[in-house]
Amino acid sequence: MTQETITTIAGIYEVCIGVIEPISAIQYWQQFGYRIGEVGELNAETADQLYGVNSPLQAVRLDHQDADHGLIRLMSWQNPTNQGLGISSMKVKGNRWTTALTTDLLGILNHAENAKTAGETIRYTYPYWEVIYQKEQKSRPFLAPAMGVREMLLLQPLTRQVLFQRFGYVMPHYGKINHDAAFSTSQFTHLGLIVQDDSKETLRFYEEVLGLLRVRDDVETTYESSFAGRDFFELQPGEKFIVTAFDDPRSSRTDLMTARSGRLYIVRFPENIPLESRFRFAQPGSLGMCLYTYRVQGIETYFDRIQRSNVQKFTKIVNNEFGEMSFSFVAPDGYFWTLVEKN
Repeated sequence: MTQETITTIAGIYEVCIGVIEPISAIQYWQQFGYRIGEVGELNAETADQLYGVNSPLQAVRLDHQDADHGLIRLMSWQNPTNQGLGISSMKVKGNRWTTALTTDLLGILNHAENAKTAGETIRYTYPYWEVIYQKEQKSRPFLAPAMGVREMLLLQPLTRQVLFQRFGYVMPHYGKINHDAAFSTSQFTHLGLIVQDDSKETLRFYEEVLGLLRVRDDVETTYESSFAGRDFFELQPGEKFIVTAFDDPRSSRTDLMTARSGRLYIVRFPENIPLESRFRFAQPGSLGMCLYTYRVQGIETYFDRIQRSNVQKFTKIVNNEFGEMSFSFVAPDGYFWTLVEKN
């Protein structure tokens, strides 16, 4: 890997969310510490060139404190193509979700329960206890600090969120809490997707073409080992999935203290487990979480590199709704991505 590759891409820049109108979405995300940043628009012709959606587009970028990753782009299409993933199963190809750190998991759970009581469309789980690091270390309940996280799943028509709260450890560069927000939450620390590829060939794209750092590989979660994994991803007895994570290249494979948020989590199910394909409900034009972006330096170099790779398709470089040079592609695993030139 060249030095140029290492220094020209960072953590995942944005999750893009298709909305009918932006006001209610802005109000919702303000509770998690986001605020209005840039506003822009595209005509139908340019939107079709960049996103494959023949519809006028208005967009709002939501910032989070001084974060340069884990941001939100609200995409308000005049003619949305479909209703998106909604609160459908997490156990599908094409699934997208966000993860953020919070210090108020119970407060969020309280609101989820109130929303259910009010008859709103919502699905959520209990905040499960998970030991993430040093799993082999023997526990000493009530005598030694408990080191792990509580995490819960929260699905609504336009949002698919995992929220976690740390106990017993810190990671200084992995999520920055906005303590002025109602729910004391960080920017998105990592974003996820589901694939099926026993050969792992499609994973090479993120490392070799995009230049990301593979920091976790072949970490298995089984029905028997994880209540959260069982509930979030509807694992059946005997089933498992395998996690591979790709980081900002400034992170480290071995030093937790240098790990940076903006991570891409790829959850890989074995090919012998039947999974529905819902890619068309999680791409631009769809409502809800429909696109991830990376911000790069030297977009022409990335365009040439991706053009020569085994991507399924790609667009030309055009200016996006914020006037930034951008192009889109469908990765070998079937997910739609957009790269944005770093100003």
